[in-house]
Amino acid sequence: MTLPALSRFTDALPRTTTPLVRRLAIASLVSQIAIVVTGGAVRLTASGLGCPEWPRCTPESIVTTPEMGFHGVIEFGNRLLTFVLVIIAVAMIVSVLGLRRERKDLFRLSVGLFLGIPAQAVIGGITVWTGLNPWVVGLHFIVSMILVALATVLVDRARLSTEQYRLHRAPAAPPLLRQLLVTSTVLTSVAVVLGVIVTGSGPHAGDQGAARNGLDSDLMTRLHALPVYLLVATVALAVVVAYRAQVEGKLRRALLLLAAVVLAQGAIGYTQHFLHLPVVLVALHMLGASLLMSAAIHAHYTGTTRRTLPGSTAPSRLPQAVA
Repeated sequence: MTLPALSRFTDALPRTTTPLVRRLAIASLVSQIAIVVTGGAVRLTASGLGCPEWPRCTPESIVTTPEMGFHGVIEFGNRLLTFVLVIIAVAMIVSVLGLRRERKDLFRLSVGLFLGIPAQAVIGGITVWTGLNPWVVGLHFIVSMILVALATVLVDRARLSTEQYRLHRAPAAPPLLRQLLVTSTVLTSVAVVLGVIVTGSGPHAGDQGAARNGLDSDLMTRLHALPVYLLVATVALAVVVAYRAQVEGKLRRALLLLAAVVLAQGAIGYTQHFLHLPVVLVALHMLGASLLMSAAIHAHYTGTTRRTLPGSTAPSRLPQAVA
């Protein structure tokens, strides 16, 4: 495509967010969470080395071969999902190309998500080359959490028209609640990192011969539980403060969603520990980690940013009857 043709193409693109932009933003978030789940399936079915080479599946073949069986299909299927992410990421960039001056935030977030895909592919290749080194596997997961966080912000920002984006509203949360939201995001991040270390010390290595990190699993589990306890208390306090301060409905809903995900994730975590890490519950816990990160970032964004949709406030308290 020549430069004049490219210029005409970009000039024809919309100058504000459209339903397509919002749907692609949601697809970006869903696909980032989906690849975490399929990556978990690779590890939990011991298919981490189902394709023992990278970027090829075997030295002779790009795709899996019948001799590689079930494990090869699982691992190669996870690799194929990367192409779905690429398609969504490219479509997302194109959809906001006409907004690259008015909405630099959407364009930069879209490019960031796109660049995260080859970065993850390289880390995945290093994971294979190192025989599923638990620290590299952990880095793979942490980068996925960062991409989930970016995709969540993209969804929130895509809901704003260009005009709404230019308006700087006061944050929806009062100062104390903003501090609690920041604390909940930090505690969520710490819990996720410690959870990765716990996983690296546990039994689900992704392959029968893969090494573990050598740390005491019970001790790391107890350390992992500490920020979870603090997160539960912080979110509970945040909900109370939100209702007492009668914050906007959108923030109350974001906090209630975060509280529900925290409680569900905590329940799954404790249950899987006492049942000695059944595969189904571990998979649900990985999905829960993605949802928790997304919910924490969404609540943080909703309460602390100056660029949000206007929201309704909580109904005023009824006046007390005069004695």
